[in-house]
Amino acid sequence: MTSPAGSALASHAFGAFDWAIVAACGVGLLGIGFFYSRRQRTTEDYFVAGRNQRPILAGVSLFAALFTLVAFIGVPGEVVQNGPVLVIASVAVLPFSYFVLGRFLIPAFMKHPITSGYELLESRLGRPVRLAASITFICVRLVWMALILYAASAVLVNVTGCDRRWMPAIGAAIGVVSTLYTLAGGIEAVMTTAVLEFALLLLGAILTVALVTYRAGGVMAWWPDHAPAHWAPQPFFSADPHIRLTAVGTFISYFISTVCAGGSDQVAIQRYLTTRDAASARRAVLFGHLTVGVILLSLGLVGTALLGYYRLFPGELPPGLDLARGGDGVFPYFLSHALPPGVSGLVVAGLLTSAVSGVSPSINSVIAVAHQELIGRFGRAAGQTGATDLRFARQLALLIGAAIILGSLAMGRVQGNLVEVSGKTVNIFFYPIFGLFFMALFVRFATAMGAIVGALYGLTAGAVVGYWDVLTGAPKLSFQWIGPTSLLVTLVAGCLFSLLPTKGRGKSVAWAWSGGALALLALALRCILHREA
Repeated sequence: MTSPAGSALASHAFGAFDWAIVAACGVGLLGIGFFYSRRQRTTEDYFVAGRNQRPILAGVSLFAALFTLVAFIGVPGEVVQNGPVLVIASVAVLPFSYFVLGRFLIPAFMKHPITSGYELLESRLGRPVRLAASITFICVRLVWMALILYAASAVLVNVTGCDRRWMPAIGAAIGVVSTLYTLAGGIEAVMTTAVLEFALLLLGAILTVALVTYRAGGVMAWWPDHAPAHWAPQPFFSADPHIRLTAVGTFISYFISTVCAGGSDQVAIQRYLTTRDAASARRAVLFGHLTVGVILLSLGLVGTALLGYYRLFPGELPPGLDLARGGDGVFPYFLSHALPPGVSGLVVAGLLTSAVSGVSPSINSVIAVAHQELIGRFGRAAGQTGATDLRFARQLALLIGAAIILGSLAMGRVQGNLVEVSGKTVNIFFYPIFGLFFMALFVRFATAMGAIVGALYGLTAGAVVGYWDVLTGAPKLSFQWIGPTSLLVTLVAGCLFSLLPTKGRGKSVAWAWSGGALALLALALRCILHREA
C-alpha cells in the first residue's frame, strides 16, 4: 500500500439537517402508499397489480425484494473483513441462474392464473404439500423481516451515533412505517418504491467511491496491491468444510440459493405474476439480475475503497471498530461521518427505503399466501365481497407488523456477520421449499408423503450444518455448505421415500410410513450429534 497522497476526510456528526431528510423520506414513503391506496379495489389489485406491470418495473422490484439492506451493508463489510471472493463468485452465477429460472421455472408458473405459487403444488402433490409449503413460507418471511428490522436498527444506531438501547425503538419505527406503507398501497406501491431505493443505493455507492478516490489522491492510492493480513485464506476450491469460503463453493452455494429463492419464494413468484405472460416475466428476471449484478459490483468496489481508505488513514476509525472484526460497521460509519451534511441524510434515507422495500414486499406476500392458502380455504365466509377481502388483508398486515417487530429483538443472538446470519436464519428454509416445487414439477413418481418428509430431512440437514458449532461444540462449518447439503438431502430423501408403497393405500398407511421416516431422522440426528459431542 502506497503512502497517502491526499488527506483524511473531515468527520462530522449526524446532524439536524440529516435527520430532517430522513424524516421527509419516511413521510414520502407513507405518501406513496396512501396515493396508491386509492387505486386498490380488490385483492387482485392489492396482490398482483392487475397483472399488467412493465417487466422493467417488476425486475427492479424483484431486486429490491431479494437484495435488501442486509446485502447493502453486508457485501461491503464482507469485502472489508474477508475479501472479494463472495462478490466475484456471486456475479459469475447470475447468467446461469437467469437461464434456469427463465427457461424452466417461469413457464411453469405463468401457465396458470394464480395468486400464490403454492396453488401449483396441490394440483400435483395434493393439499398437504401445498399447506406445508405455505406455512413454511410464512415462517421464513417472518424471520426474514425480523432480520431486516434488526439490521436496519443496528445500522441506523451506528450511523446516527445513538445509544444501542434505542435499537428496539428504531426497529419498531421502521416496522410501523413498512406496515402502514404496505397496508395502504399494496404491491403497486411496493414496486414503485423499489426504483427509488435502487437510485439512492447506487448514489450512495458512487459517492463513497468518488469521495475516497478524491481524498486519497486517485484510484491507485486505495487499490490494494496485496491481500491484507487479516483476510482469511479463500482458496479456489477445497473439500474442507471448515474453510469459510472458496470460489467454487461460493459459486455453487449462491447459484443454488438464487435458483431456490427465485423458484419457490412467493415474493419472487408474485413479481412474475404481475406481468402479462412468460416472456414478460423472463424479461423481468433479466432486469432483476442485471440490477443485482450492477449493485453487487458497486458494493464490492465500495468495500475495496473503504478498506484502502482506512488502511491509509487508520486513525479515522473510531475506538472499537476495526477492519478485521467489524466489517459490517465500516460502511455505515463512513456514510454518516465522511459524506457532507445533507448527503449523509440522503444516503441514510436510502437505507431506510431499502429496509422498507425489504419488509413491505414480504408483508404483502405473506398476506397473499395466508389469505389464499389458509384464510381463503378455511375461514372465508360465504358471500364475502372483494372489498371485505381487501379490508381483512389490511388488518392482517397490522398483525404481521407486530410479529416481526417482536421477532427482531431475538436476531442479535445469532452469531456471524450479516451475510452469515442471513444464511443461517432465512436461506435455510428456501432449499426444502424449492425441493417441494422440484418434486412437483420434475419428479413424476413423487408422492405427498415423500415430498414432505424429504423437505423435513433437508431442513434438518441445513440446520445441522448452519449450527454445527452450537449443537456439537466442534469448530463451525462453512455457511456455504448449508444450501448444497439441504437441497441434496431434500431431493434424495424425497425421491427415496416417494418409492414407498403409499399411493392408493389410505391415510393410515401414509401416516405410518411418515412416522417411521421421522423416527429414522431422529435416530440419525442423535447418532451424529452424540458422536461429535
